[in-house]
Amino acid sequence: MTTDAQSTDDVKAPAVKLPSGVVKSLTKFLSDHGESASAVLQPVGRMGVRITLVGADGVLGDEMVKDLDTARAVVDHFSAITVSEWTRELTSVVTPRAGHVKKMAGWVAQQTRGFPKPRNQS
Repeated sequence: MTTDAQSTDDVKAPAVKLPSGVVKSLTKFLSDHGESASAVLQPVGRMGVRITLVGADGVLGDEMVKDLDTARAVVDHFSAITVSEWTRELTSVVTPRAGHVKKMAGWVAQQTRGFPKPRNQS
């Protein structure tokens, strides 16, 4: 008796389309920061997945993609990027570039008179 059903091993998942802007950005990041990097994939809810890069020189970079499958496909596209977690070794080499903290602070960084007092304190 023969069957027409294929085994599940033969069925491949559909290929994930790589976002060209993200691929271009990661290529530039690699060329600017030592030709290698570690990537930490961080799901951030409905926004998607943040690919945080730590270059060979310790500089941080990041890109957002729509889902974890896309993030993995983007990272797998580059042989010079290794997937990692936030380990002691990785965080010890991170060296934020000048102005990074101020940029990440957003509107707070533009304040000239300091932070307002909380409403529940006089």
